[in-house]
Amino acid sequence: MSLPVDSHVHTQWSWDAPDGDMVASCVRAVELGLPAVAFTEHVDHTTWRVASEDLAPDHLLVRLSTPDGSLTPPTFDAAGYLAAVEDCRDRFPELRILSGVELGEPHRHAPQVAEVLATGTFDRVLGSVHTLLDGGGYAEPPGLFTHWDPAEVLRSYLAEVTALVEGSDAFEVLAHVDYPLRSWPAAAGAFVPEEFEDEFRHTLRTVAQSGRVLEVNTVVPFHDTLLRWWRAEGGDAITFGSDAHDPAAVARGFRDAVHLAEAHGFRPGRRLYDPWGRV
Repeated sequence: MSLPVDSHVHTQWSWDAPDGDMVASCVRAVELGLPAVAFTEHVDHTTWRVASEDLAPDHLLVRLSTPDGSLTPPTFDAAGYLAAVEDCRDRFPELRILSGVELGEPHRHAPQVAEVLATGTFDRVLGSVHTLLDGGGYAEPPGLFTHWDPAEVLRSYLAEVTALVEGSDAFEVLAHVDYPLRSWPAAAGAFVPEEFEDEFRHTLRTVAQSGRVLEVNTVVPFHDTLLRWWRAEGGDAITFGSDAHDPAAVARGFRDAVHLAEAHGFRPGRRLYDPWGRV
């Protein structure tokens, strides 16, 4: 099987990837025979409350947070990152290397996002939601599941993704629409997509009508039903993203994801690094 482009990889230029390594990720991509890789580094501006009670004292998020548990992501070094991309393009001429960023909640931070995007050329721009409003601040799903009903977390997340799509035109690919499932509590029982069909379909319809691309993120297996709904709601393009934060995770789960995409009628684009389209 020919594996597709990994369109969502983090390296040392992402503030939350201490084990990231751009050169080693290129080596791994070549070993796997990938036609291309996109280094989509985190660009985050939301300050949120870290759920430190579930983390070790030396965990990166704990070390970066203030005594009251607030974390403000470090500034993205766009110039240093773009120089590193050019260096890797020189080192690995056999690999197509796409520059990129993952914009966290760009609908909340339009001026800061515009400033980053103006620093250079970014071939693949992802948009994502990581945090939701919780009282007087923001929190990620792991910090919400402790005191919110799991269904409320997922429904609120999808509503915020819809707000993201409607409120920002800074990105072309929606990342991890299923983000809360990464920390879905065992006590809630198995995730049943049909229980959230209206919410998922509304969000996916909004993404499709905006002309954007849906990412099949492989941190957890992408649910077959979600891809079926994406197509039914008019979605015509997908990318594949490992969301790797270290070289070993590049293209993880891609074989299963490719089988899933093909089963739903998606095929490679005209160029090897293009999104896959529906047939």
